[in-house]
Amino acid sequence: MIFDKGSMQSNLECFLDCITPVVPSQFIPKSETRNLNRLWHPWEREKVEYFRLGDLWNCFDEWSAYGTGVPINLDGGETLVQYYVPYLSAIQIFTSNSSLNCLREETESVYETRDSFSDWYSDESESEKLSGWDGCSSEEGVFEQESLRHLNDRLGYLYFQYFERTTPYGRVPLMDKISGLSRRYPGLMSLRSVDLSPASWMAVAWYPIYHIPMGRTIKGLSTCFLTYHTLSSSFQDMELENEMGSAEKERKKVEGISLPPFGLATYKMQGNVWISDKSGRDQERLVSLLSVADSWLKQLRVQHHDFNYFTGIRRG
Repeated sequence: MIFDKGSMQSNLECFLDCITPVVPSQFIPKSETRNLNRLWHPWEREKVEYFRLGDLWNCFDEWSAYGTGVPINLDGGETLVQYYVPYLSAIQIFTSNSSLNCLREETESVYETRDSFSDWYSDESESEKLSGWDGCSSEEGVFEQESLRHLNDRLGYLYFQYFERTTPYGRVPLMDKISGLSRRYPGLMSLRSVDLSPASWMAVAWYPIYHIPMGRTIKGLSTCFLTYHTLSSSFQDMELENEMGSAEKERKKVEGISLPPFGLATYKMQGNVWISDKSGRDQERLVSLLSVADSWLKQLRVQHHDFNYFTGIRRG
């Protein structure tokens, strides 16, 4: 593999670029924009761009099956490609009351075929499945957590949330997990980014599987990453400074809506593979992205199991 030395990204920049989903976009007609929540979409526009959650998950389809390749530039001019598989670590979806009512009717009809979803769980009781503390995972929908529905208008109403708590070896790739969860909560496929409040987000855990060429043992290549992404259109116009080069930003705009990580945590980061930028920008970015992720979780008062594990936080 040959890199253009004049435009070479650091290894960290390359990772952030390679794992950023670019979702095909659509536009809402101006006649329908008046129906949008003005607290979440205060601007007046001819067209409002959005994506469907189902199209977002499709971005992870091939990555879930084969991994996504991240080109790595090693000392001495050697290069290799490290492959990472994405796993759903956490997700919270907040929507408006009107959208919630439609989803309630849709989901109630799905309950009639609920048995088809039962193979996703072990034999613990229903309450244990939903509690997330005694079982392997935490899954909560609007119908199980009535007390969480009535949040303030700006935050929205909780439609669905999921927090993975199994060990990495007990997990299934992101696309497989979403396919199973969507059988019970079809809004995971049908909801649009404009239907979601700014509080809607997901976290993806990226675990390394192999690198090409094989045969090299490099400490930094065992690093695991935890990336945080917004799901709401409210943030689509916000430029995440220094996340990618200007040429890359233009390419993303042409291809669709880009969802680069707004937060990041790492595990088993050793050596200087991911802090290869001589100017110190990589280290600054890692610190900044970790701080933002921590602030985000604290604002939503969320205990994210993977984040605590990655950062060495031990909760009682």
